[in-house]
Formats: sequence, C-alpha cells, structure tokens
Amino acid sequence: MRNKRIITLVLCALMSASIVGCGSKNTAGKSGIPDGTYTGEGNGKGGKIVVELTMKDEKIEDIKVKEHGETPGYADALDKMSAEMVAKNTIEVDMVSGATLSSTGILEAVKDAFSKTGVSADKLVAQEGQAEDEVREAEYSADVIVLGGGGAGLTAAIEAAQNGASVILVEKMPMVGGNTLISGGEMAAPSNWLQGEEAIEDSKDQFYEDILKGGDNENNPELVRVLADNATEDAEWLRDEVGVTFEDYMLFFGGHSVKRSLVPKDASGVELIEKLSAKAEELGVITHLNTAATELVQEDGKVVAIKADYKGEEIKYNATNGVIVATGGFGSNLEMRVKHNPDMNEKILSTNSVGSTGDGIVMAEALGADIVDMEYIQTYPTCDPETGTLLYVGDVRLEGRSILVNKEGKRFVEELERRDVISKAVVEQTDSVSYMFWDESAMEASKVNVKHKKEYDQLIAEKKLVKANTIEEAAEFFGIDAEELKNTVAKYNEYAQNGKDLEFNKRGELVPFAEGPYYIMKSKPAIHHTMGGIKINTNAEVVDKNGEVIKGLYAAGEVTGDIHGTNRLGSDAIADITVFGRIAGRNAATVK
Repeated sequence: MRNKRIITLVLCALMSASIVGCGSKNTAGKSGIPDGTYTGEGNGKGGKIVVELTMKDEKIEDIKVKEHGETPGYADALDKMSAEMVAKNTIEVDMVSGATLSSTGILEAVKDAFSKTGVSADKLVAQEGQAEDEVREAEYSADVIVLGGGGAGLTAAIEAAQNGASVILVEKMPMVGGNTLISGGEMAAPSNWLQGEEAIEDSKDQFYEDILKGGDNENNPELVRVLADNATEDAEWLRDEVGVTFEDYMLFFGGHSVKRSLVPKDASGVELIEKLSAKAEELGVITHLNTAATELVQEDGKVVAIKADYKGEEIKYNATNGVIVATGGFGSNLEMRVKHNPDMNEKILSTNSVGSTGDGIVMAEALGADIVDMEYIQTYPTCDPETGTLLYVGDVRLEGRSILVNKEGKRFVEELERRDVISKAVVEQTDSVSYMFWDESAMEASKVNVKHKKEYDQLIAEKKLVKANTIEEAAEFFGIDAEELKNTVAKYNEYAQNGKDLEFNKRGELVPFAEGPYYIMKSKPAIHHTMGGIKINTNAEVVDKNGEVIKGLYAAGEVTGDIHGTNRLGSDAIADITVFGRIAGRNAATVK
C-alpha cells in the first residue's frame, strides 16, 4: 500500500510539472489552460522576484508575490500590477509609472509562471475589469494643501499638522518618496552628536561658509544662514520626534571642510520616507496618490486652491491657509534641462525619479513667481554607466578609502572634491568614465558590500565591478594600464605614509592601500540635482519678480532655487528639505 502511494505521488509530480500540489484540479477548458498554481521568477530593480500564479476555470484567480527585494514604495507596483492582471484576466497590463524596473520584474515573473501551464498566453481571454481604485470627490478642502510627497512635502505636511492644521498631501506618482526615497538619505549637520564623539571641531558658521563656497557664492546668503543654523536641530527632530534611526558613523562628502554627514539606517532614504510617512499618517495627514497638480488657483492676490488631475477627472483642492509646493526639481525633464543648460542633453543619463519634471516650477511661474538659477544643473560623478543609477557601493569614496583613476591608470582629480568638479574631470578622461579603486581593508571598513549587497552583487554580475586577488588582474578586467595603476597606488601609499597628498591635496585622513583582494568599479556622471527653481524668502514664502510675497504660496526642497548656488554639496539636500519643509509647514499652518 505504501509503495503504491509513492508511485502515485511520483506520477502526479511528473504530470503536473511546476503545478504546486497534486490535489488541485487539473482540468482544461476550450483554451486548454489547466487549473493549478504555478511558480515563476523575474528580475526587478532589487533582484529576483518570485510569484505564485493560480489558474482556475481558464482565469487568473490569484497572483501572490512570494519573494522580492524591491524598495518600499516601488514595491507597490508589484501589488498594483498583480491586481490589474487578476481583474482583467490578462498578463498584458500597463507598467506602473516611475517603477519601470519593478514593473518589468513582476511582468517577467508572471509570464514565466504562466509559461509552465504549457499554453500560450494569448489563450487568456481578457475581460472587462479593473482593480479597485480609490473613490474621489470633485472637491476637497483643508487648511493646508501640500504638493509633492517626497522628503520636503512629507516634512512640511507633518509640521503643518503638528501646528494644528488639517492637511491634504497631493502626489502625482503612485507612491510617496520622490528623489529622497532613492537617495542615500545622508544629512549634513554641523556640531552633531557623532562629531562630538569623534572630537571633530565644527560649527554652524563653518557649514555656512562651506555651502557658500561650494556654490561659488551664487547662493542667497540669507537662505544659507537659515539652512546652516537649523540643520542640526532638525536632524535631532528627525531622530527624536519622527523616529528616524541614524547609524553610528558619518560620511565625508566632497566639498565639505570636515566630516559632518549623518547616515540613516541602511544608508538609504527608505528609512527617512518610511518614518516620515508613518508620522504623517499618525498626525492625520490625508494623502492622495496618482493625482497630478495642474494649476494654482489665485483669488484677490492669494493662492486659495489647486486643480489636479486624477485618472482624467479634475479635482479641486481648496486651501484655507495656503499651498506648499514641494514637487522636486526637473532632472527628468529633458526639454526643460536643455532650455536652461544645453549641455544637459539626451546624452547624459539621470539618477532622478521620473516624477522630477519641474511641474511646480511651471505652475508657480504662471502666477508670476520669480525663477532663479535654472542653468545650474549638477551631475553625480559615480553612477551606473548604462542606466545612470547612483551607485551606493561607491560610498567607499566618501569614507576616504579609495582613489579614482582613468583608463591609463592615473589619478586625475581629488576624490573628495565637489561633485561638479569631479564630474567635469571624469568627462575629460578616456571614454568619459572613471574607475574607483580600493582594497580589502577599505571594504571591511566601509562594508559597502554588506550595506548595499544587492547592488554589489548586481554590479559584479553585470561586470561593472571586479574583485581580484592582484592589482594586475583587476586592471586587466577593465583594460586599465596595470603598470601605471601599480605606480599610482605606490605613490598614493607614500602620500598616506607622509600624511599629505602632493598631487591633489586630498582632504581627510589618508589611508594606505594594503593587501588584496582589490576592487575596481566603473562609473560615469549622471544628472542628479537641479539647483534652480522658485525663489523664496527665509519664511519659505514664494516671491514674485518684484520681490513681493505671493500670499498663500510656499515652497520647499529641490523645487526652490538660490540656496545652493552653482553646485549643491553632498548631503545638503536632506538638510535643505528638512529645514525649509518645516518652515513652510509651520508658517502655512499658523498664517493669520
């Protein structure tokens, strides 16, 4: 009896192939699609995506995502597309805007699962159906309306709510987060709690001078003063009131005079957005996603509402106190980029969210707001040479434990220089790329292969990063002049031993390279931050071309200009969005 049962189970497994469980019904109708549950895999931005597809009566009954590594927020695309497939009984559904790689991954996984039915996907009979959408009214009212659900918008919404205002946050993307979500989330803060532990001398005045110098003194000194004076207090607010967890180490970003940049948990903006979102929800902030603001409404000289589009329908959001524009920059708007800086053309990739299209700037300008510094567009020097994605494994540079070399194996710039200076230097090298070199001791100290394991593994698989036992072997992988690279490393080690970089005067501690293995990562610059935007005063109020305040209109974050001048220093963006987000939220809530 026992042997008979084993034979039955074996035959069942062979016949059902990848169908999970022989107990499930395995019949097929006219289309020939058998009932059952099938497993499939695809590759998203965060690596492998595994799904279980359940077919019953020739229809997609259910899709379960069993495994994924997608960033929170972007992972919502998996559920959204799965629900759409079930509702419409088809695999061919639209990708989620702003989450292309995640959407591609879930699509691949479901197609792989369906292929195991042994039937072509075109046999699925699509049906009229729609995943449930949020029901919307034609009109809403609140004390404060916030446009944009990135770091600045969420911060403004929280501060407004904490000051007693009712708040509705309107976000055009299907998830909150904006560029903050896909950033490293580091925050510059002078005289912070970690600097004290490391006996690093710093001050608000020193930070102020660094920001001005980093922006070639094209910044508005009054705005810079506000940023420098409030950054550390607001970092403590994030830590103590919002619940953001910061790591127990800092990074030394290029252009800063000292190491002062705090690092959130997992060195990712995900920590900031998750905690800010939770705090906003706790305070009763209402969030409307997939809703694109189209117009600022002004009556008797005051902004009193916005008009927005939700799935083709116009919705009006009335603001009793005012509207806060926090829609981000325009790094993903090619036409706007080229209009203001012809060099920022289609040949240059971007690290930005696809939602960074300058909508808020356009709407504010239509009301007469002054727009400044639009020609200043920054590139990040170490990005994926094929996609433009910012590479966080490259944070080993910010630990001061690596050098940048060219194809000829030579250093060509100070590794902790300003982003724009490094980027310009990279473009002038062979193939307009750079190669970041470091050793095992640097890897152990920075732990970038652990903190950013998925990215590390992906770079290795895509042959954009190599780990080798010798310098010669690592150089050969990328066709770099090995002898010259060995000479460069030896010269750098001499500088480290003597305590001074005689070629580029590299700031920070100089640490010599030791034993292998050795690592080399290939990268190139990509558009990262737009310094230009809406002109504001120190109260985060929008001002017009005559310098007069536009009543009821506030702005914060990358949508604003005149804070960073020609170039933003690394980690100053999180300080900016937090400081001016809070100011905008507070003032909009308490306006009389």
